[in-house]
Amino acid sequence: FIRARLAARIVYQSEFARRWWEDWFGAVRRPSSVVHNGVDLNLYSPGGQVGDRPVRLLVVEGSVGGGYEMGLDWAVRLAETLAAEQRLPMELMVVGRVAPELQSAWQARSRVPIRWAGTLPRERIPEIDRSAHLLFSVDLHPACPNSVIEALACGLPVAAFDTGSLAELVTPEAGAVVPYGGDPWKIEPPDIPALAMAAADILADLPRYRRGARRRAESAFGLDRMVEGYLQ
Repeated sequence: FIRARLAARIVYQSEFARRWWEDWFGAVRRPSSVVHNGVDLNLYSPGGQVGDRPVRLLVVEGSVGGGYEMGLDWAVRLAETLAAEQRLPMELMVVGRVAPELQSAWQARSRVPIRWAGTLPRERIPEIDRSAHLLFSVDLHPACPNSVIEALACGLPVAAFDTGSLAELVTPEAGAVVPYGGDPWKIEPPDIPALAMAAADILADLPRYRRGARRRAESAFGLDRMVEGYLQ
């Protein structure tokens, strides 16, 4: 009602968010624009060099639960596939709330080590991003995930399935967004092998992708750019 009757102008977080609203509720005769989220590029910045081994696959979410448990499944399978097919020593680090019983279940099943970082204060995220080799965005249909933008700003390449706004955020120089391989709206099984191949390509040329990730953040996701978009 507000969007259709009261708003003078509408700001969407992404082109995906705009399409989603229009698909569900129809287009409206109101001027609109897209303003992606932004971060402080001085706080979220590259620093140092990550070691070669083990390769750290990072997941950063507020919570891995409440219907999003499949994202953890995909992350473990991705790490296992990279370890087996690329012969890479892998570890998975998960930042966010994960139920203790879910941790125990995956700890027993996973063929790669898992580090459970739990919920961390925002100030810790830059150092965590800098410690990793690759971020896997597990969210389905995200409107404009801060975890992805923060990673890019820290020079951390991103691998993800093409759902939500991820293809808008992650350009080829900054990581890889691959076709889901099924119907993500029905949560059909995704194409993990295709994602693993793309992730392996990133890891094989990591310095270039790290530079590309930072360049992408500088060109599109600075805090000043976001604020200016809202002011306009």
